[in-house]
Amino acid sequence: MDAGTIATFDPSTDSESFRGALGTFVTGVTIVTTDSPEGPVAIVANSFASVSLDPPLVLWSPAKASRRFEHFAGSRRFAVHVLAAEQRDICAAIIKSKTAIKKVPMHLSHCGMPIIEGALAAFECNLEATHDAGDHVIVVGRVTKAHHRPGNPLVFHAGKYGEFNAT
Repeated sequence: MDAGTIATFDPSTDSESFRGALGTFVTGVTIVTTDSPEGPVAIVANSFASVSLDPPLVLWSPAKASRRFEHFAGSRRFAVHVLAAEQRDICAAIIKSKTAIKKVPMHLSHCGMPIIEGALAAFECNLEATHDAGDHVIVVGRVTKAHHRPGNPLVFHAGKYGEFNAT
């Protein structure tokens, strides 16, 4: 399809085109961590957004089909990390293994949440609410502590990772 062609489709019957259309939106890359009986676990998520400043709320949406869903669906606490461009290898490791977080430079917060060192931002959260949303669940967290530093974010667009450099 050339740049001037617009494809119109029914997303309820053409999920491939729908996924392609969604992929045109550039997103940041986050890793969500929590504690579990197996120790720290992590999942990569690009479905992250701010919800409210007062009270401080954020959301993310894990897929119900994810093998890691069970660790996060019932979690009362979690941390969301915005990855820096130079943390692509951490993202790749987490995609391959839910327990790869154990080999990533991190520390435990005052309440036991795994915090990835070097992330551009980290939001330590208590579960505020969950909402069923088709094949995902919307998880709303109340931010109890946040950290941030300057740097370029790792981004995701059209199935590829990249970097955003502000000019």
